[in-house]
Amino acid sequence: MHVEQITLNSSNKFLTDYYSHKSELMDHFDYKPYSDNVFKQRVSDLKEMDFEREDLADVLEKLNYKWGASPKTLENIIRLKEPESVVVIGGQQAGLLGGPLYTIHKIISILHLAKEQESKLNIPVIPVFWIAGEDHDYDEINHIYLPEETKMQKLIWKDKWNEKMSISGRELKLDQGMTWLNNIFSNLEETSYSKALYQKVKHIMNESDTIVDFFARFIHELFRDTGIVLIDSGDQQVRQLEKKYFKALIENQAEFSKGVFQCLQSMRMKRYHVSVDVEEDDGHLFYHHNGQRILLKRDGTDWVGKNEECRLSHKDMLEIADKQPQLLSNNVVTRPVMQESLFPTLAFLGGTSEVAYWSILKPVFQSLNMKMPPVLPRMSITIVERKIQKLMDHFAIKLEEVITHGVTNQKQYWLESQSEPPVDLLTAQVKQMIASAHNPLVVHAKQLKPDVGQYAEKNLQYILDHVEQLTKRMKKEIESKYDKELNHFNNISMHFKPEEGLQERTWNIIYYLNNYGPEFMKEIISQDYKMEGGHQVVYL
Repeated sequence: MHVEQITLNSSNKFLTDYYSHKSELMDHFDYKPYSDNVFKQRVSDLKEMDFEREDLADVLEKLNYKWGASPKTLENIIRLKEPESVVVIGGQQAGLLGGPLYTIHKIISILHLAKEQESKLNIPVIPVFWIAGEDHDYDEINHIYLPEETKMQKLIWKDKWNEKMSISGRELKLDQGMTWLNNIFSNLEETSYSKALYQKVKHIMNESDTIVDFFARFIHELFRDTGIVLIDSGDQQVRQLEKKYFKALIENQAEFSKGVFQCLQSMRMKRYHVSVDVEEDDGHLFYHHNGQRILLKRDGTDWVGKNEECRLSHKDMLEIADKQPQLLSNNVVTRPVMQESLFPTLAFLGGTSEVAYWSILKPVFQSLNMKMPPVLPRMSITIVERKIQKLMDHFAIKLEEVITHGVTNQKQYWLESQSEPPVDLLTAQVKQMIASAHNPLVVHAKQLKPDVGQYAEKNLQYILDHVEQLTKRMKKEIESKYDKELNHFNNISMHFKPEEGLQERTWNIIYYLNNYGPEFMKEIISQDYKMEGGHQVVYL
């Protein structure tokens, strides 16, 4: 296994300007993420802030112990109590079996930056992964994709829970889970690692009470001995830690909501894409009512459900935050500041779209007298198996081209080259010859009578249409003859451009664990990656 960094052609204006620290974009952030001494400055700034380290560590210890964390993780939680310690943090929803590969890549990014900065800063730098258990969009996490011949198939865990219930509250129904898990392994090629892997995942599932438990236990097993610390944003113990921060958000909502809206307009005026829509009257908090997670808006001094499901006074909201904080949760705008209120964050790592939407959050941090931490894009990784590399070498296909554009053009060019002369060229020549030979008939027919001339023109088109039909039939026969080779192209596409996106957005880690065994994770974690810019390619 080895790593190379490649450059992909990108039309992403935001990312290009972010890496180059363009001033009109950097105005939306508090730190230039790639400037010299940015992390030393952040450490200095964190010394001016207070954190409830003891209480936070107690909750983290209970959660991670329950999830089967390694001694190194529990040791890191103890180190978090040290006043000079900081964290590198990022997060994602609780995807099944880790979710898409980008979740795994995000954790690897967190681990590498934490290790790098601990060595440079000579203080404890702890890797933390924030599980977005308070989210309720089950459809985003209820499936994984596995390869089936030359296409990806979607394998869904069917569950009839309330669609607006937080993922943390979704009880894991073991009978449904085992049905889904058996389906997963029936769709994997049986290898020497399959039985042990199946028993391991089955054990993790049996030990889990909720979907979040299943995710957390799976991640701790994957990243055993790395020291990764997990937190569930939907856990009620975490809610108790968040009381005063909910109060601050409620008190300052009018100020920061307006500021966030204005920042979004500013970003759009600068032609940057931000995949978040906000309005000035958004409350940016959820209220848990009758088993549903209801997004709140502001109506004067009242807080109301987006669809009028409930109405709460400002006083009601403050009392709920103090006495029943488990009834509140954050949305995409307030979650980052809640995260940074709990943790002394050296850096936040996120996907490109996450980094982009952080650009509108400065007003939220300012309203709580905080600075936004340095925000860095996580690593983007593509895994290349030897068998697929051989196919690419055979057809002289470059990985950069496949990742960026797919293989449709290469497949078509190759197919055309298998016929001598090419069918399309031969067809064009024949059509030209027929039209030339037929032309005297058309001229003579027009001289006899106009309608006879029209009939002659239709006759020509009729002949040409039949030639076109013959061409299609010939192409079909050629495709049939080279079906094996065309499937090779489709296989390459499935591995590197599935669903017209990056590999990491569709593929799941279980495929690689099944094919390459438990040592796969240790090897991929230990590679020498470059955090700044470029796309990482891991060759197996």
